[in-house]
Amino acid sequence: MAKTSTTTQGLRAAIERSGYYPALVAEAVEAAVGGEPVRSYLVHQETTFDQNEVRRHVTVLVLTGNRFIVSHTDEQAADSTSSTPYATTSTESVKLGRISSIVVSRVVANPESYTPGTLPREIVLTIGWGAVSRIDLEPAACGDPDCEADHGYTGNSTADDLSLRVSEAGDGPETVRQALVFAQALSEATADLR
Repeated sequence: MAKTSTTTQGLRAAIERSGYYPALVAEAVEAAVGGEPVRSYLVHQETTFDQNEVRRHVTVLVLTGNRFIVSHTDEQAADSTSSTPYATTSTESVKLGRISSIVVSRVVANPESYTPGTLPREIVLTIGWGAVSRIDLEPAACGDPDCEADHGYTGNSTADDLSLRVSEAGDGPETVRQALVFAQALSEATADLR
């Protein structure tokens, strides 16, 4: 899908609809995108509860012809570093060729009566490009219960660059649908590179 004013306007409207510092978020995203055509996007706002505080976070994912752009914006309460509340916005730009995995986990209700095309109850979109990995280690052991030798460690390394959960109950069906559309567009764009 080539850049159209409709796609660009849709991204801007989705950022504004999130209601989460839209001018700040839009400026950061637009600066990262530059003049590249926008092929697909996803805007996801998340509210979390941290002890006595409510924290908001917005993630904007943008697919261009050459890059995958991730923008995160978090708000912070006044603290020892700032006497006023503040927000932190970061953007990361990843060349499409660096994306090594795209995982879409779907949760559906009543799978025995699932009809193709039915919207999942929730999805988890995980995208890996090698910037962040999680290593889970545990002591290795042999089959001898009386063995006291040191067998080192065993474990696995998992790409953990981005994981985003979108649910119909929390985010609405349109956000779930948009997440699926974005995941498919990203998958197709990276498949074209192989």
